Amino acid sequence: MKNLRLDRPLVCFDLETTGVNVDRDRIVEIAMVRIEPDGGRRSFRTLVNPGMPIPPQASAVHGITDDDVAESPAFAQIVGEVSALFEGADLAGFNSTRFDLPLLQAELGRAGCAIDFSGRRHLDAFRIFTLMEPRTLTAAYAKYCGGELTDAHSALADVEATIAVLDAQLAHYPDLPHDPDELHRLCNPDEGRFVDGSRKFVWDEQGRAVFTFGKHRDRALEDIATEAPDYLRWMLGKDFSDEVTTILREALAGRFPGRS
Repeated sequence: MKNLRLDRPLVCFDLETTGVNVDRDRIVEIAMVRIEPDGGRRSFRTLVNPGMPIPPQASAVHGITDDDVAESPAFAQIVGEVSALFEGADLAGFNSTRFDLPLLQAELGRAGCAIDFSGRRHLDAFRIFTLMEPRTLTAAYAKYCGGELTDAHSALADVEATIAVLDAQLAHYPDLPHDPDELHRLCNPDEGRFVDGSRKFVWDEQGRAVFTFGKHRDRALEDIATEAPDYLRWMLGKDFSDEVTTILREALAGRFPGRS
């Protein structure tokens, strides 16, 4: 990259999945490119057997079918390689703050490898793009890189395109910072606002966890635990992330998350 001053490694990553629900859906392809401050690169890409059928509507987007992943490793079998590439690195992606990272964290948790991403800077080319030119990765590539993106929704092609777009954005917009710290703040205006990775709870002004969805939206978790504990028990029977499930169990026991 010519326009981003790296002071530690940067891992750009992309996921293709069974769907868009970060709590329920699974990875079917992952691609990562680790860029060192000296310009060195390491790439990793593999199909992943999600352990569940790939819906036809998902296959229509990325072209990956059940037959394609039948002999592929489960995510737990590649988690060592994935975690090694993330070691000591900042993150980058395209809509990765809202989708790829929360879903990846859920998969890591299921595989028993919870990586602590706190303190990592996260550069999201989609966030920059929507601030400047709200469109898709294909349109971003055409605008900033002057070409046609081939193999869109192939994870490695999307990663390489994202790297090119992110670098070209920094050259295109003179007002954009070229420092990862400042870009992280630009890409993550909601950092610290949400209690959990899947954004089911948000902190209120009193530092309490508040629902962001459902019939109790905007109500404090501790109030619902007192007034309507059956609602929390009902949620425990649904397909929420392990992190949300833990929050619910703790709340039913009278223990609530606190903002540090």
